[in-house]
Amino acid sequence: MANLNWRNTLAVVGTAVLTLAACGAPSAPAASPAAPTAAATGPAATAAPVANRGKGGELKILYWQAVTELNSHHSQGTKDYDGSRLAIEPLAAMGPNGEPVAILAAEVPTKANNGISADLTTVTWKLKPNVKWSDGSPFTSADVVFTWKYVTDEATAATDSFTFTNVKSVEATDPLTVKVTYNGPTSNPYQAFVSGYGNIIQEKQYKDFIGAKAKDGPKIPVGTGPYKVKEFKPNDVVLYEINENYRDPNKPFFKTVQFKGGGDATGAARAVFQTGEADYSWNLQVEATILKPMIEAADSKGTFISATSGNLERLLIQRTDVRASAGANRGEPSTQHPFLSDLKVRQALAMAVDRTPIAALYGGGLAGEGTCNVVVGIPPATSKNTATMPVCKYDIAAANKLLDEAGAAKGADGIRVYKGTKMDIVYSTTVNPLRQKEQEIVKSGWSQLGVNVILKSVDAGVFFGTDTDDAAGRFFTDVEMFTNGPESPDLSTYLAGWTSAEIRTKAAAWAGNNYERWSNAEFDGLHAQYLKETDAAKKNELAIKMNDLLVSDVVVIPLVARKSPVSGISKSLKGTQPNPWDSEMWNIADWSK
Repeated sequence: MANLNWRNTLAVVGTAVLTLAACGAPSAPAASPAAPTAAATGPAATAAPVANRGKGGELKILYWQAVTELNSHHSQGTKDYDGSRLAIEPLAAMGPNGEPVAILAAEVPTKANNGISADLTTVTWKLKPNVKWSDGSPFTSADVVFTWKYVTDEATAATDSFTFTNVKSVEATDPLTVKVTYNGPTSNPYQAFVSGYGNIIQEKQYKDFIGAKAKDGPKIPVGTGPYKVKEFKPNDVVLYEINENYRDPNKPFFKTVQFKGGGDATGAARAVFQTGEADYSWNLQVEATILKPMIEAADSKGTFISATSGNLERLLIQRTDVRASAGANRGEPSTQHPFLSDLKVRQALAMAVDRTPIAALYGGGLAGEGTCNVVVGIPPATSKNTATMPVCKYDIAAANKLLDEAGAAKGADGIRVYKGTKMDIVYSTTVNPLRQKEQEIVKSGWSQLGVNVILKSVDAGVFFGTDTDDAAGRFFTDVEMFTNGPESPDLSTYLAGWTSAEIRTKAAAWAGNNYERWSNAEFDGLHAQYLKETDAAKKNELAIKMNDLLVSDVVVIPLVARKSPVSGISKSLKGTQPNPWDSEMWNIADWSK
């Protein structure tokens, strides 16, 4: 992709597979702006041998956060995107090195193959011929166009509609050709239909469930992937069997897949390293003092895999009034939080967060490192300015002074009162021992400010669901914590999550990615420039400016730059490739034993 400067100059971080000898001190491979690569080493990154379809038995995958949604366009969490990926696929995956890999497309569009127009306004995708859906019907360009219509219909309330920001039209020029036209020159031709956000759904199956009817649509999608869903129990397990219509006659290797959910991260780690009950255990967000001995044990049955990524564990700070007393306006952007709307209050909270003990929980680099940046893992786009920002310095005395200046006086019980409102903060996250320790560290700092912190731990299936007030998407607490990150080294869609267009409202079924309901005209303008800018250095400058706005205005409080994946695999499992930019299941058709 030499014709697109940003593809050559955006640095892509490396991937590491940690063996028993190396797991105590994983290294972060240097990025090469001139020729970005990410090569994994060790057994987890070897190419899968040619395998006969169904030769293997059952593949056992363990996600301690269970799948709740298989139509990924309504997914609220990574576990749903991963569970979906065995059945439904995008036109291209985002590969481990940050470069797209053709999946349903015959090839990745480039200027060289005339797939990208000289003026960067159109991207033409050629589809693989003779691809069938799992029901035996042909996959065509009409399905791609329908997916665009489905996702962009506001009444559908798709959670990934932002991937079509700046897209003017999607049209089928013939049964195997799709033309995507942007409103103007685009610096990211792979914004639409790539990675987990780009999964294609079948028009025949969903044509009667678009818009407001989407909520009643099929729960098990017909797909083009290597497996089809045999049984789905939300918040519990998904059972898959081979898709006999899969396009590669030699794949997949495993006859069936059990995608089990539930338990906790520590149990998931034990299942792969100690008992061998699982072939693949995901997201081992386990305190390093517990995880490392399992990995390093002489009789360990698994290998730990990780990759430097753009994923960030952070605190989201509420901007709206989410008290029950707000009634029908609860959480609406027309309201204001009674005290978190004050910049000095937010600054004080940020300055009372001690990242050092939080980062230690992640092993000092084993699974993540402390940070005060929102954009991480992409060196040229990572700000150095935050190092001198007061909000990034742990300083209890300065934080207390800010609250005094804001007029938040302490009452007889030691809790501050801001303009008549007691400073009670409800702080929620998922049930996870490591996260509960993070909560305690944050609470300790805020308590020293005279803030009453009420900790709330929510089952992951509920937290990343859609139907309750405890769902992260509704964000009906004052502060919530979870991890997210970009799906490619281009930050178009990731940073779109803080634009005004992505603000969540009840009318939009709480869809959108601006959880905090933050609106900033300067940020919106910078993002609009980013979408059009084709010079890599200027794009990075814009990303840094957006990062600095988010940090300085305390929209979020960054905690840990997390590696992703951070998973365990059986030593007998072959063909996996750690990928920080796409689903961990992105190449499951190549897995074998």
